[in-house]
Amino acid sequence: MRRLAALIRKECLQIVRDPSSILIAFVLPLLLLFIFGYGVNLDSNRIPIGLVLEDNSPNVASLTTAFTNSRFFNVSVGQDRREFTAKLVAGNLRGIVIIPRGFSTGLIRGAGGQSAVKSGRMPIQVLTDGSEPNIAFFVQNYAKGVIQVWGEHQNEDHGLRVKALIGVEPRFWYNEELKSRNFLLPGSIAVTMTLIGALLTALVIAREWERGTMEALMATPVTIVEILLGKLIPYFILGICSLIVCWLAATLWYDVPFRGSFAALLAVASVFLLTALGQGLLISSLAKNQFLAAQIALMSAFLPALMLSGFVFEIASMAAPVRGISYLVAARYFVSCLQTLFLTGNIWPSFLTAIGAMLLISAVFFILTARKTIKRLDP
Repeated sequence: MRRLAALIRKECLQIVRDPSSILIAFVLPLLLLFIFGYGVNLDSNRIPIGLVLEDNSPNVASLTTAFTNSRFFNVSVGQDRREFTAKLVAGNLRGIVIIPRGFSTGLIRGAGGQSAVKSGRMPIQVLTDGSEPNIAFFVQNYAKGVIQVWGEHQNEDHGLRVKALIGVEPRFWYNEELKSRNFLLPGSIAVTMTLIGALLTALVIAREWERGTMEALMATPVTIVEILLGKLIPYFILGICSLIVCWLAATLWYDVPFRGSFAALLAVASVFLLTALGQGLLISSLAKNQFLAAQIALMSAFLPALMLSGFVFEIASMAAPVRGISYLVAARYFVSCLQTLFLTGNIWPSFLTAIGAMLLISAVFFILTARKTIKRLDP
């Protein structure tokens, strides 16, 4: 215990004297949260579209008002579709809504003498940019929604109100405002902690190999377990401090709701930090060069956490082999736990399952690190 305490004290002094560790632990997470908080947004509001008015009747004017008043669209109005075709090709517009000539006449007469609004036959064309399928889907459905609401008002004005047999009352649980930031930021904390945990141990220990201080440590009577614990404990505490900074930024600056308990957050994050730091220790045992350690950390920690954790991309929609690989990524479990803690609350059966999986992954990392770390200087 005296040797371990001395190693921990030595590592703490090195952290204080080395500004790169402070930058990784406190500046990097704030920078990443700023990028994820303001740069990644799945809310499709104010989508730029062109509205072509080939008919100038009063009904068309009211429909134009419905489009311009929608919070989903940023509407540019024109008389000819050729005005907007080049902008759609260039990506400046995401769609074109065309109201053709004779729209008002067809609206009143309809098919079989009925109103076209009532019969659902409204000759409106919606062109979208299919190179971005999600936005094209949003444009199509938002345009249908605007036309449907406008059509209901037209039915009422013409005395053709149709009583609905079934009334739908939607309710949104956990994320009532439907803000993508509320589930993206908790996931970004997991991705951030993955990168920080891997870099803290991988780069710092690789730097020790480059400076020659690790050789001096190997010459002492300390054991491999003591060396690993002496490296792990200080950076574990530093990682917890970094987590607290991320949590404060998400709740106070970005106003993301936090419905769980802080004790549950610390419990889940502590287990996850063991996996991230263990992965960094394994990287440091394989790469004794800072540049190589950084490359390995990005490839083996950051990219899988970003792509395979469910942070942005839905895991259920991935191919079966990729879904199988995602079970080996600890960030998958941490992202789920963080989103549950922030938006739902404490659901311990789910947390315990995730904690068990992360403990198993961390055990693999530490066993491999202990087998790869040998107290001798020759290769």
